[in-house]
Amino acid sequence: MNLSMKWLGDYVKADMPVKDLCHALTMSGSKVECFEEEGKNISKVVVGKILSKGPHENADALFVCQVDIGADAPIQIVTNAKNVKEGDLVPVALDGAVLPEGKIKKCKMRGVESFGMFCGLDTLGLTAHDFPYADPEGVFVIEEDCQLGQDIHSAIGLDDTSIEFEITSNRPDCLSVIGLARETAATYGTELNVKAPEFKGVDGDINSMLKVDIHNTEKCQRYCAGIVKNVKIGPSPRWMRERLRASGVRPINNFVDITNYVMLEYGQPMHAFDLRYVEGAHINVRNAKNGEKIMTLDGVERELTDDMLVIADEKKPVAVAGIMGGEYSGIMDDTTTVVFESAYFEPSQVRQTSKKLKLKSDASSRYEKGVDRLISMTCLKRAFQLVEELGAGEVLNTVIDCDYTDKTPASVEFNAEWINNFLGTDIPEADMIKYLERLEFKVENGRVIAPSFRIDIGCKADIAEEVARIYGYNNIPSTDFRGVARAEFTEEQKFARTLRNAAVSLGGYEIATYSFVSPKYFDKIRLPEGSKLRNAVKIVNPLGEDTSVMRTTTVPSMLDVLSFNYNNRNEKACLFEISKEYLPASEEKPYINGDTLANSGEKKHKYQYSLPDEPQRLTIGMYGGNCDFYTMKGMIEQILAELKIDDVEYKRASDCEVFDEKSAFHPGRSAVIVKNGVHLGIFGEIHPAVQETYELGVKTYVAKLCILEMMELAADKITYQPLPKFPATTRDLSLLVDEDMPVAELEKAIKGAVGKILEKVTLFDVYRSDDMKKSGKKSIAYSISMRSHDGTLTDEQADSAMKKALKALSAIGAELRS
Repeated sequence: MNLSMKWLGDYVKADMPVKDLCHALTMSGSKVECFEEEGKNISKVVVGKILSKGPHENADALFVCQVDIGADAPIQIVTNAKNVKEGDLVPVALDGAVLPEGKIKKCKMRGVESFGMFCGLDTLGLTAHDFPYADPEGVFVIEEDCQLGQDIHSAIGLDDTSIEFEITSNRPDCLSVIGLARETAATYGTELNVKAPEFKGVDGDINSMLKVDIHNTEKCQRYCAGIVKNVKIGPSPRWMRERLRASGVRPINNFVDITNYVMLEYGQPMHAFDLRYVEGAHINVRNAKNGEKIMTLDGVERELTDDMLVIADEKKPVAVAGIMGGEYSGIMDDTTTVVFESAYFEPSQVRQTSKKLKLKSDASSRYEKGVDRLISMTCLKRAFQLVEELGAGEVLNTVIDCDYTDKTPASVEFNAEWINNFLGTDIPEADMIKYLERLEFKVENGRVIAPSFRIDIGCKADIAEEVARIYGYNNIPSTDFRGVARAEFTEEQKFARTLRNAAVSLGGYEIATYSFVSPKYFDKIRLPEGSKLRNAVKIVNPLGEDTSVMRTTTVPSMLDVLSFNYNNRNEKACLFEISKEYLPASEEKPYINGDTLANSGEKKHKYQYSLPDEPQRLTIGMYGGNCDFYTMKGMIEQILAELKIDDVEYKRASDCEVFDEKSAFHPGRSAVIVKNGVHLGIFGEIHPAVQETYELGVKTYVAKLCILEMMELAADKITYQPLPKFPATTRDLSLLVDEDMPVAELEKAIKGAVGKILEKVTLFDVYRSDDMKKSGKKSIAYSISMRSHDGTLTDEQADSAMKKALKALSAIGAELRS
């Protein structure tokens, strides 16, 4: 929000230095970003009058002018301007003048001395919108009342200061000059001078010329309309153009400028229609029809849906409510009758429509934050007052006001003791009431009644904030902490830290991804159509489709990051993430009412919802660096060993019904981890089709481990085991097995056959020769470590154990490789 200091001075005394004002308003809650003094980079430019204009003796394209600048004698200026003549008033940059383009010095032009330069609009940093009568290509011929030699700043109104504010979304009342004047008056304790607008009008019955119907009173609670006849379209007066320019708004014509002026002044967006283009002279505020189209003022044709609100005549929409008008119903140069609109549109519907149409405007930015629902008629009257002041037409003295607003003011309990305890202050109650009254609050019968423009007031803390900012945050005493809060990690946090340290020690790099994802992820990982994971929690107001649902699986998030690294030429990656999935509640849960969350007891929420399950997962992803299925399996085994989870089983993922993500994995190179019937996770090589979708040109491996399930199975205590007294005996087995034989079945057979003397089974080689591939075989090699706690194992005992192992392996189709 840009604020003109001149405009501010209409409503409150503002003669303090601009730096002091900016600091004071920032400290009272209205943050100032910066301020700019117009024309600050322009000096030694004055108004001059051309006394004569003659040809240059050495150049046909140049002219020699004698110019009166209010000094004792005229000065000579050489120019190539063809649009100036004798008697014109022009801006003259004197010798030594500073302009945005540089410094001016006297010089000779083709042998003739020139003691200055005429200035065009662009030279002064202006445009034709600031002075519509001026030639945008030539010298600026001034048509304003000014004196010879007068400084150009005061001559053309280039002497204002514009302050830029950062207005937060909860304070839409400050998106107006009067709102900021109100803040200034409250901050300095001075009087606010805002008079109710008045207009004379001419006799006439508006109901005989226009009809208004609101068909959706929830989305449009008030609609005021008035008519101006015999309008005179033209440029706005200089003072209005200057204020609009200082506020960052481009002047267009008097009627468009009036609507913008009122919006900036009061914060109430307005719109003006050409009555002849309103079919049937009937305005209908209604929901759009699916497929209905409108060409908006920006020249873009937009297709509407039935959840959007429009202003329509009897045949078509003429405006998107609260956002932008239609191109063919706007003010034209030949317009004779204008309809002014001043309305209150429900903020959420404006926000949603603006987002769907990808259409933003000054009006929508105010409506979607919330405007004062009680000032629609006041602003309509102000527009009529300006029309009469500018002599731009005849205003009918009757208006239409369709009003369905709830005029009950917001009120909050007033408790001075609670406020002091909350702020850590000792402010007298009388002072608190005085501060609140300066902000136009009322204190009656133990309650604070908020003014209609303060839509952000909902609880006692809001009232405490108002007191604090007028009292002065710097005046609140600092208080030392009275104790040290003791905090400890929860068991879940400790477990997650153990997992994190284990993953890092194995070479993993931690990542963090968004919980909001695109529903397209389901198709990217080939998730079955009927999968429960497709039932995702939807975001009510998403930033876009890519963040419109909460993830039900962490696998796509990991694949996204792996793809990003691979396509940025990282040859290898080993990443992990500890994060949550969000699964709609699997069973009925008691609803949580929004009212219980806002336990301040003042603000009501109309939504109820059941929270989703949020299981925590450890997700690991890797590619490159000679990694394979067994690299991932080894990493998982190390993590499980760190957690003291042993005797787990590895089963085919394709046979598992627990993890729907199995569709993302290669059916023959993936497994699930199971212990005592509890599924701890899934891992393996990503399916070639999924790798192609994610543009991964190498084999990629991902694991998803269930943290809660692992935590429940992890050993609570570490049991002391003495160092072995007797040496271990090692035997190697090289087996020839079918290609689809899971190694988990081989290991299970070995463990069962060797018995209690088995210490460790280690897979150290997987080999496939060309002949093996043709016959559908592969070679698996194990190192088997055996140890007895009763004595040293003999060769006979070890050989006997190996014979038992080979017998058990033979029973499942494995044979000793020769």
